[in-house]
Amino acid sequence: MRTIAITTPGFYPGEADAITRHLLDGDFWRVHIRKPDADPGALRALIEEIPASLRPRLTIHYNHDIAGEYGLGGIHLSRRAPLPPRQWQGLVSRSLHTLSEVRTLSGCHYAFLSPIFPSISKPGYTPSIPHDDITALLRSRSDGSIPVFALGGVTPESLPQLAAMGFGGAAMLGAAWRPCVSPSRFRLQFITHATPRYTVTQGARMALEGGCRWIQLRMKDATQADLLLAGREIAAMCRDFKATFIIDDHVELVHTLGADGVHLGLTDMPVPEARTLLGPGKIIGATANTLQHMVSAADAGADYIGLGPFRFTRTKTNLSPILGLQGYSDLITRFGARLPVVAIGGITPSDIPTLLPTGISGVAVSSAILSDPDPAALTATLLNSLSHITSPTTC
Repeated sequence: MRTIAITTPGFYPGEADAITRHLLDGDFWRVHIRKPDADPGALRALIEEIPASLRPRLTIHYNHDIAGEYGLGGIHLSRRAPLPPRQWQGLVSRSLHTLSEVRTLSGCHYAFLSPIFPSISKPGYTPSIPHDDITALLRSRSDGSIPVFALGGVTPESLPQLAAMGFGGAAMLGAAWRPCVSPSRFRLQFITHATPRYTVTQGARMALEGGCRWIQLRMKDATQADLLLAGREIAAMCRDFKATFIIDDHVELVHTLGADGVHLGLTDMPVPEARTLLGPGKIIGATANTLQHMVSAADAGADYIGLGPFRFTRTKTNLSPILGLQGYSDLITRFGARLPVVAIGGITPSDIPTLLPTGISGVAVSSAILSDPDPAALTATLLNSLSHITSPTTC
């Protein structure tokens, strides 16, 4: 099944690289550049960063004249731009929202029908056409009909269902750019913490040497200079070990340090604001202590939940109420499998066998590793105890 990626409405750092990777890797047949309120100059700047050899696989919405300037391969028609430019020879696509529009479809090479599922990028945008009716119509169309692509809440996991319904392809917005939260990396997270024995960077290296592949740089009271110094060293280590590198709180340093994302506490920057600054391709984790925190973080677009504290910990001040084993079990049962959940707060190796049945996707530790006589060896032991954990994946 052919797939199309649709850009987010706003621009963000690294967007041209993300589009280029999708096209080079063969993840998507085409990329639609859809930015309703964009300045034409900003659109041109984005396109100029994409290799000319890939531009025939780009389709632009609204600003159709730009397609001819840069050799783009397609234009998308809409109420604002209902007709193609004169003498246009490339692909033409359009949007549909009713079955009657599907029945009378003409004048294009393919079309989007939406929404098929509840939208990922537009909360509250839900389907109104029964799937059985869509299936009956699509299956009744002749083999030479204009292909109809599903749009709205589409994920890679839904592609087999869409193919069975008779769609000729699928278009993704939210799911196309979401970051990968790898279950194998997520299951054990090391949070940096300076001790009398080890510096922040020494602790991170020992966790990596023990097999941990998720490092969160947490230096709450550090100066910007110290954060940058430690962050650059840990970023390089994470690249060497092919590990995920997350920064606590400091959204402004994510792109500077080339981090994979940020973890936000309850009093840190709101998730939607961080998403606007970082773009859709960076991981955003959110701290939670209640079900409302968890739901709000998921609705706001977080990629995972840091749920805690499990018990009292000296590595963090201003602790929220202790959850304990029963608290985890109750909250995760009620929250369901919407997002991966990592347990945090005073967790020791002996806690893991009792925590796993609660439905957590991983554990975050700091003191348990750093206080051990052999931090790397304990990291390996923790990973072994977590080896059978299952969790939702966004990859």
